[in-house]
Amino acid sequence: MKMTGKHDTMALAERMRKALAGNAGVSEKKMMGGICFLLRGHMLCGTAKPGFMFRVGKEQDAEALARPGATTRSFSGARKPGFVWVDPELCDTRALKSWLGFAERYVKTLPPKRQ
Repeated sequence: MKMTGKHDTMALAERMRKALAGNAGVSEKKMMGGICFLLRGHMLCGTAKPGFMFRVGKEQDAEALARPGATTRSFSGARKPGFVWVDPELCDTRALKSWLGFAERYVKTLPPKRQ
C-alpha cells in the first residue's frame, strides 16, 4: 500500500491527542517533521505528513503490517523495523484506539528512561 503523504499534520495530531486523552505518562514532542507522543519518555506514536506512526516493536512488525492501512516506516530511506505508518483515512476512532493499545503493549515492556 502506498500512502499519499498529503495529510494535515495538525488535524492528525488533534485526532491523536483526543485518542490519548486521559492516558497517564504521555507527553508530546516535535520530532522528525511531525509530532511524537511519548509514554514514560519512550516514543509511542506520532503524526506527520505520511499519516499516523506507531511503535510496535520488531517482534510485532509482521502482525502490525498485516493490519489494514499499515505500511513500513523508514528514516532517510532506510527501513525501520518495529515502526509502522498507518493511513489515517483507514483509521477511524476505533481503529486508532486499537493501534494505540497495540503500541502501548510494546512500549510498556521497555525499561524506564533515565531522567
